[in-house]
Amino acid sequence: MIPPRFEYHAPTSVGEAIQLLNDLGDSAKLLAGGHSLLPMMKLRFAAPEHLIDINRIPELRGVREDGGNVVIGAMTTETEVINSPVIQAKLPLLSEAAKLIADPQVRNRGTIGGDIAHGDPGNDHPALAMAIDASFVLQGPGGQRTVAADAFFFGTYMTALAENEVLCEIHAPAFASGTGWAYEKLKRKTGDWATAACAVVMRKSGDKITHIRVTLTNVGPTALRAHDAEAALLNNALDESSISAAANAAAAICDPAEDLRGDIEYKTAMAAQMVRRALKAAAARCA
Repeated sequence: MIPPRFEYHAPTSVGEAIQLLNDLGDSAKLLAGGHSLLPMMKLRFAAPEHLIDINRIPELRGVREDGGNVVIGAMTTETEVINSPVIQAKLPLLSEAAKLIADPQVRNRGTIGGDIAHGDPGNDHPALAMAIDASFVLQGPGGQRTVAADAFFFGTYMTALAENEVLCEIHAPAFASGTGWAYEKLKRKTGDWATAACAVVMRKSGDKITHIRVTLTNVGPTALRAHDAEAALLNNALDESSISAAANAAAAICDPAEDLRGDIEYKTAMAAQMVRRALKAAAARCA
């Protein structure tokens, strides 16, 4: 189908984009990579009267180090995330996980900020952002504010991003030495969303786990952080008992939607399996 008629705007600065959002109100939508918004417009599920294309704003792109943090511009593409030497060295989970997103054509155009701001529980970066303890810099008419990834996602397509704000940057602490990480994703075919996926970031001292994050993709109305699974692992050794306890705790918070990828029971079981796989893979990377 053909989308409804709309006016096109191409600002060249964040300030100009915010002014357009403020002036046009809820009749306007930001256009980043377009892989989520444009299909919805073609199906007439979305009908914005104005599209604000933020691809011409250079300050929204790029990756840099800032002290002990990695700063990623929201318009950085998935391909750039994969190939960034800074991300490969400091946040390798993001580089490896981005290879599992869609296909090369989508990754060349799709952006990390668009994936996050859309608030789709099937997108990969929300769970990844929570796993790496990321925060998001949002800018609106009143200036900038920072929101932790844990507090950003409210429900399907609902986030803390106001209608007149732009997601500008993603900040995350660089992995400490000895950090293990993994993203295990079950999907039907290349390019598909996850049936279920799990991100893990882990550090150990001897046999004991001293830091653990376990997050889940596409098994709830938002990406999920499995707090009880983390509690079952923290200060314990990673063995079959603790892995089973963590997998069961993660499964207990799953509330997936039934669709062509599987029913509720199947998706929940697969989420537990992805937790098991991700824990073992992350542990193997702990130096």
